[in-house]
Amino acid sequence: MKWMMCRLLLAVALMSGPCVGYAEAQQKHDARRIGFLSVYSESDLPSQRWHESFRRALRDRGWEVGQNLTIVYRWVRGTPLCKEAGRRACVPVLVDQLLDLDVEVIVVHGGFPARAVQAKNDKIPVVMAEASDAVGRGVVKSLAYPGGNITGLTSITPVLAEKRLALLKEVLPDLSHVAVMWTPEAPASIYGWEQIPSSAEKLGLKLHSLKLERSDDLDKRFEESVGSGAEAIISTSGVSSTFGHKRIVELVAKTELPAIFTDEAVVALGGLMSYNRDTEDLYRRAASFTDKILRGTKPGDLPIEQPTKFNLVVNLKAAKAIGIELPMTILLRADEVIE
Repeated sequence: MKWMMCRLLLAVALMSGPCVGYAEAQQKHDARRIGFLSVYSESDLPSQRWHESFRRALRDRGWEVGQNLTIVYRWVRGTPLCKEAGRRACVPVLVDQLLDLDVEVIVVHGGFPARAVQAKNDKIPVVMAEASDAVGRGVVKSLAYPGGNITGLTSITPVLAEKRLALLKEVLPDLSHVAVMWTPEAPASIYGWEQIPSSAEKLGLKLHSLKLERSDDLDKRFEESVGSGAEAIISTSGVSSTFGHKRIVELVAKTELPAIFTDEAVVALGGLMSYNRDTEDLYRRAASFTDKILRGTKPGDLPIEQPTKFNLVVNLKAAKAIGIELPMTILLRADEVIE
């Protein structure tokens, strides 16, 4: 009964206001139609920037939204059903909606959406704008020969995790104990938590599980992380987007421990550091995959690509607040320094 009610709520939301983010009714009837499924929300500023990059790259290739192209959006965050039933239950429903709209290509952000589309569809081409370790998680067979109907871009989670841990150790050379923020509410976060131990072992670091499940339990969990003897904090993907960037920044600030995140939006709000692939660049490249497929290339013939650009963002004000001085080696390598 709860599930049926959730679907009813979503149907009402779709009838009362646009979930797509852009007025589909204004698109021309003869336009090519693609779907975009994102784990983010329409109102997230980073997401808006990424999607504009995607549309701009499509325009450069001759595809203009509102003229010869329609993009149908479905967002996980901010959708009533996803808030009520959780991502695992709602994402397959959003996939069904896109399939019912007869889209020619589905572009996804996130490994879980990619697998959700794959489970329901083996015909319509799927382009991953971003997905963690697509081979390791069984989305595709190999990078060079993906086969099937899925292609696009993937990052390797263990490599990025090791880099983030190494940056923390560069800030604190004697670092030995790190708390890992993760949540079972986000599949990417679960996977990230599973991959970190091997990276920590290489660097001689002990880990403490900072498992975040409920919003009303966050303060207690963070108190436990300090009590565990943790000297720094690392976040996995999906934590800040699940509980809110500002909320996570506030909780981490109370610990007065240096922390590194996957999302640069957290650093802009007061987090210390972030390191991740350049998502805006991935979206530009996803447009190239989409263009080739719209022009007739089979997705299985397009090798999976990996990130070539990475962003290190640091916040000097946050460093001063917890009484540390970031090494010049980090400041010189940073792509952005927030003062």
